[in-house]
Amino acid sequence: MADKPFRVLPKLTPQNEHFWCGGAQGELRFLRCNPCGEYIHPPSPRCPKCLGKDIEISAVSGRAQVATYTLNYQPWVPSSDHPYVIAIVEIEEQPSLRLMTNIVNCPAEEVQIGMAVQVIFEEHEDVHIPVFEPRR
Repeated sequence: MADKPFRVLPKLTPQNEHFWCGGAQGELRFLRCNPCGEYIHPPSPRCPKCLGKDIEISAVSGRAQVATYTLNYQPWVPSSDHPYVIAIVEIEEQPSLRLMTNIVNCPAEEVQIGMAVQVIFEEHEDVHIPVFEPRR
């Protein structure tokens, strides 16, 4: 990604660095409950499904499907990449695991609900922002 868009970067903490830094290894990482297998996002010390505390970091395939999206035409910061897509994607391993992101490398007008997408990462300092592009 040659021209990266402006991003307000998250504060890295021990609780979230697996998510924001996993892209350095090309992995989209979430917490996962060992007893019930539920993926957890945003990070939490307990599983919201079974309330268990036996949680570890687990990588997913990075494949997802667009659940919904909107096109943003408002130039909040100086940029030539308008309109751009703000989407919620459902991660393939667990459709209830949803992530707000951008769809990139695709004309905004071609994005559709149900579109198959794959994660790629935008590197900004130590942070690797997960964004998605159409699956080919």
